[in-house]
Amino acid sequence: MSNHFTGLSLGPPLGDQRLDLCDLYVFGAPGDPSRTVLLLNANPNADAMHPDAVYRLNIDNDGDDLTDIAFSWVFAPPAADGSQTYSVFMATGAESRKPEAVGTRIVTDAAVSFDTKANVVVSGDYRVAAGSRSDAFYFDFDGVQNLFDTSGNRNFTVPHLGGDSPWTGVDSNSTANVFSMAVEVPTATLAPDPDLRVWGRCSVLRDGELVHADRAGHPSVSSFFNTDDTKEEYNASEPADDRARWTDQFVHLLGHTGGYSREEAIAALDEYGILPDVLRFDPARPAAYPNGRTFTEDVIDIRLAFLTRNEAPPTGLSPHADTLDHFPYLGDPHPATAS
Repeated sequence: MSNHFTGLSLGPPLGDQRLDLCDLYVFGAPGDPSRTVLLLNANPNADAMHPDAVYRLNIDNDGDDLTDIAFSWVFAPPAADGSQTYSVFMATGAESRKPEAVGTRIVTDAAVSFDTKANVVVSGDYRVAAGSRSDAFYFDFDGVQNLFDTSGNRNFTVPHLGGDSPWTGVDSNSTANVFSMAVEVPTATLAPDPDLRVWGRCSVLRDGELVHADRAGHPSVSSFFNTDDTKEEYNASEPADDRARWTDQFVHLLGHTGGYSREEAIAALDEYGILPDVLRFDPARPAAYPNGRTFTEDVIDIRLAFLTRNEAPPTGLSPHADTLDHFPYLGDPHPATAS
């Protein structure tokens, strides 16, 4: 989860797991406050990526919710042996708002890593990687289903509170892998004023044009606040339009999950900066969600506390212990499980 599914439909964007954005992380490089790390995870199958897609990290550095810097990953078609290469582009200003992979090419035809050794590419001041890694996101999927009344409605609505704990104590992601796209850059290059607003975007070529298939900002916001009927529109929409388009839907859900009045819901959304759905990061402060995001925050606990006004019990799960203190930070992928 985080954004591993929307509602309880479990359906990937446009029916293709390769287009599914799972998680977004932003934090200062350990031991070097002058550098910032951005990771965009996708494809819970952790196999080859879509050759007709553009996977992008959008960065707004002046607070208008429009892209000022974009890092775009594009992937070649997989070879017969399953190997794949990728290139990365960096665009700035108006050019960064184009859907195509444009700008300066900072990586060219680098090898995707599917085994335990990450292929780290150093390009000037940038470190870049792409490939299968251990998924750091932890959650109790069965517990989430136990918590919410989904009879007749495959989206999150009324939580079961006050009885036995819904949690099973089982981390559903303990041996999961994910495809990770990582970049580490000098913070000064991102020019935060005073902070950064970051979101992921996946677009895919359809009938000769790029169609926005998914996006990722706040962890689990898209998963909990969307419905099966609205997820495609939400995934295709832009953060600058979020408040006008999605406030009413978010307010409606909070009325069900936490008994919020409209005024209370709007105040809570504003307090926690949920709309627009972008991950804010002030590099001058320690990273911990909602100031960026690291691998240790229990974002499901945080989100459920928000939805239920602190009525949902904590999950009791612990962060994964296999993350690294060096680039690309996510742990080596788990061995494939025989089917």
